[in-house]
Amino acid sequence: MKWKKYTIHTTTVAEDYISAMLDGLGIEGVEIEDNVPLAKEDQADMFIDFLPELPPDDGKSRVSFYLEDNGDAADILQRVSESMEEWRQFVEIGEGTITVSETRDVDWMNNWKEYFHAFSIENILIKPTWEALKEEDADKLLIEIDPGISFGTGKHETTQLCIRQLIANIKKGAGQKVLDIGCGSGILSIAALKLGAAFVVGTDLDENCMDSTRENMKVNHLPEDAGEFYVGDLTSDPKLQKTVGEARYEIVVANILADVIIPMTSVIFSCLKPGGTFIASGIIDFKENEVRKAVEAAGMKVTEICRQGEWASVTAKKE
Repeated sequence: MKWKKYTIHTTTVAEDYISAMLDGLGIEGVEIEDNVPLAKEDQADMFIDFLPELPPDDGKSRVSFYLEDNGDAADILQRVSESMEEWRQFVEIGEGTITVSETRDVDWMNNWKEYFHAFSIENILIKPTWEALKEEDADKLLIEIDPGISFGTGKHETTQLCIRQLIANIKKGAGQKVLDIGCGSGILSIAALKLGAAFVVGTDLDENCMDSTRENMKVNHLPEDAGEFYVGDLTSDPKLQKTVGEARYEIVVANILADVIIPMTSVIFSCLKPGGTFIASGIIDFKENEVRKAVEAAGMKVTEICRQGEWASVTAKKE
């Protein structure tokens, strides 16, 4: 299906008013582009570790919306133009011009799959569910993954750093319990179980990750009672902290972001058994020292820092 993208050239002052006006006309999915820096509160809510540099804020804004490429668009555009002229009496609209471009209905949920192919991390083969197993890979430890809309194909450097540390720290047959914070698609929980962990607990802020994780557990022929998975913020939710438990885990792994890991270190310390291992990843290189200091301040001893590309993992012990 063809769509047309309509972009209103306006001001940052007016963008909220115009967005509300479009919503009132039944237009959903408004897109706003401007150079206004994000407030610290917004950055925290979005769990953004670092931001691209933007040009100086020039007060201009582009508010875009999409309409099907059919005859009904003319009437809607007329109503949009009339409504903007009415708003000019109350707010600085700026240009108020509308430009148009054409786009197509794309299956964004599935088109990315052409870029995800099987790959190995040491003796572990991570393979998308839609790809056949090659004969030469038959002797590898197999993890099959369909991330769905969750983060976690295993391709990212941060996930690979975590898996290598799980390989180094999981002892098969030792009955180890693993806590996977920010479990996403469940790839680290599945890797832990395949490597020999006895039980996993996973948490994530996104309830969609629970579906992805459970489906991927089934695909990998792992029993349902091998793991428990919960939605919530382990940093600030006492009920979730109680559910997850204190001094219960030999290994805690968190592949999130530095600014999320840092305030969570005291909770992680309480989750670990004495002698337990904390594996932190998702750490952009210039945040490495901040994470290390936070881990040490929480009472853990850093035993190893690994790097891949511009990312780092920090491994520590609870003494």
